Order: sequence, then C-alpha cells, then structure tokens
Amino acid sequence: MLKTRTLGRHGLAVSELGLGCMGMSQWYGATDDAESTATIHRALELGYTLFDTAEAYGPYDNEELLGRALAGRREQAVIATKFGFPMKLKDGSTAEADSRPEHITEVVEASLKRLGTDYIDVLYQHRLDPKVPIEEVVGAMGELVRQGKVRYLGLCEVGAKTIRRAHAVHPLSVVQAEFSVWERNLEDEVIPVLRELGIGLVGFCPLGRGFLTGGVKRAEEYPEDDFRHFDPRLQGANYDQNMAIAAKIKEVATRHDLTPAQLAIAWTLHQGDDVVPIPGTKRRTYLEENTRSAEVVLDSELLAEIEAAVRADAVAGPRYNERMMAFIDR
Repeated sequence: MLKTRTLGRHGLAVSELGLGCMGMSQWYGATDDAESTATIHRALELGYTLFDTAEAYGPYDNEELLGRALAGRREQAVIATKFGFPMKLKDGSTAEADSRPEHITEVVEASLKRLGTDYIDVLYQHRLDPKVPIEEVVGAMGELVRQGKVRYLGLCEVGAKTIRRAHAVHPLSVVQAEFSVWERNLEDEVIPVLRELGIGLVGFCPLGRGFLTGGVKRAEEYPEDDFRHFDPRLQGANYDQNMAIAAKIKEVATRHDLTPAQLAIAWTLHQGDDVVPIPGTKRRTYLEENTRSAEVVLDSELLAEIEAAVRADAVAGPRYNERMMAFIDR
C-alpha cells in the first residue's frame, strides 16, 4: 500500500503517488472506458487517493469517467480538477483561456455535476489567463473554498512571482508542473519558493510522456490526434539525442533489476516528501508497474548513476511547441 504525504500547510493528505487520468480520454491513442475504470478501481485497492483530471480533458469526458468510476467510493478519493485551459471543443472550435471570476463559478458548478460530487478536493487554475490578474482569480477560488465547494487551491505551470502574488490572497496547497529526471526547470526558482511558503509540488509527466521508458516512437509515426505527433522532443535530431538518454536510463535500471519507469518515478519521489508524482496511465498493468517504484530505495551511488545518465542540459528540444510554451509562466 502506498504511504501518505501531506502537501501544503493546511492538511492536504494524499497518496505518495497520484494517478494522472488525462490519457484515459484523449491524446495518447485509443480510449477504453472499461479498462480505464478498472485501472481507477485497482488504484484505489493499491492505496492511491489522488486522482487528477480537468474540464479540458476530453473535453469534459474525463471528469465524467472519473465520476462514474468513483461512484460509491467518493470518500476514498482526493479529486483534483482544473479550469481555464485553452481547449479544442468537440465541434472543432477553440475555447480560449478564461479565468474571469464569474466563469470560474460556472465551470466549478459544471465540474461538480460531471464528477457526481458536491465538493472538489483540489481546484487548479490550469493555465494563467493574461486578461485576468491572478489576485482576482485566486480571490474567486477562495470564495469557493468559503462556500464549501472546494477544499484546497492550486495553480499549474506558474513561476515564482505568480506563486507569491497568489499565495498572498489565499493560501495555496499545491502547484502542479511538469517535473522529472529530464525536465528540471523548477529547481532554480520555483521549488525554493514552494518550500519557503510551504506549498507542495505535484509533478506530472514523471516519465517524460513515456520517453524515459525507451518505448516512444518518432513524432511522425503517431497520428495527428496523438499529443506526441507534435512533441518537439520526438522530432528529427532531438529524437536521436533523447533516445540516447532513454537508453542510458534503461541501462541503469536493468543493472538494478528495475524497469526504466520505476527508476524514473523513484527519482521524482526521492526529491522530497513535499513532492507527489502523478504518472498517467489507462492500463492496470502499467499502474502496477509504476506503483512498485514507491518501494525503490535510491542510495547516493544510484542517484549519482541517474544524474550521470541524464544531465540537466542534455535534453534536446523544448517540451511543447511554440504556441503551447507561450502558456507557461516562467
């Protein structure tokens, strides 16, 4: 069974690993609601409590899937969802980032219905809205806490200055951002501020969107409805350089009787008790493999091997295309 970690200073207790649910509904190949539901149920059995979703995933389908899967088991779960992502709608149109206070209230009411619950454990702003000051956004989110519709607040992919401004309005419990052994952009500024203010870190993509498993293909081999088709790190010479990193990780993992995924997740877990990785999967097999990473003990020698295999400056290419990178607040 997974252990518990407490994020932030206001008692947000979650499993040391969370489950990222996005891929159950979009971006990573064919979906299978039956297997995804079975994966969520298996996660509960293994001690997972943190389940991460968003209105943008699907859009909307993922919240509905999670709500159905947790029916009758709501009290076993910590549900984290998000608003305000610029998303493509099912009719082909695009909804821009929208964090107007009145819109936040509307989105939360809709999310509560889709999730089949009367409260959201963790509410994130998914991406900054340049049109709305963060103080107004967090003020509206804080009002939802006072109403009992939300318990804890978080932000996604934000920089140190934004974190300070937001936290001054209403305490943040968590910040969510991409964080892995090969994506270390948080280490210089963001993580020190989180620790100064007592805010936890939820790290998504601890496997580099699967790259650290060594099993990812070139971008052009994926269909256009798969996120990886547009991933700069899977394109051209970037792919070749990054595959060399994945091969080194696999070599280290094999020598220690681990899978590359287990080694990579274990590294993220090792970064502090205030860090919770949320590897995403829609299959029970991978869930169980990922869960065993919590049992891995990383001594100084093994950590040094990992660092040597993945130097922070060795990764080739940005993690998003130019349009998506514009939404990252650093």
